[in-house]
Amino acid sequence: MSRVQLLDASSAPLTARRHYAAGDPGPLVAALATVPELLEVALPFLSTVLGASALDVRTKEIVIVRTSALLRCGYCVDGHSVVALDAGLTLAEVGALRGEGPIEWDVEGEDDLVAWIDAVAGGRGPVDSDLAARLAGCFAEHEIVELTLLIGATMMLNRFCTALELPTAQVVADRLASVGLR
Repeated sequence: MSRVQLLDASSAPLTARRHYAAGDPGPLVAALATVPELLEVALPFLSTVLGASALDVRTKEIVIVRTSALLRCGYCVDGHSVVALDAGLTLAEVGALRGEGPIEWDVEGEDDLVAWIDAVAGGRGPVDSDLAARLAGCFAEHEIVELTLLIGATMMLNRFCTALELPTAQVVADRLASVGLR
């Protein structure tokens, strides 16, 4: 049960109702709709950070699932595990990102990416210079900026969703159960 009321279309403020036009927008939007001024600035930012960019979907989902697992955000781990599977990650890779097994990457640079995520999302203070140099050998500077902002934005969402105890959608829980991730 969420710690805040998740607004439906009939109870959402008029300025937030357009986000319900296609049906239930999900718990994140339903929670943000209680403060439409924040909803209107948060969604464009999140759409930009999480949407199509120079980074491929696989890379973005590695970042989101791993960061969410480190911060123990069940809502984000669940939802993005499904997206990661749809983006082509294997069940073993998704499980490893979730902390359910060892990580063995076949794609060059993904081990350094996971180490970067662990250092940024799970560490304190500066990131190790050797790790930064290894990451720079795999990603362009603009990609490193985007990766790091994606980690930070995911951390913000993780804390928001966890603090407010946003629920995992039943369709997501069913999909995870069907592949043994729940």
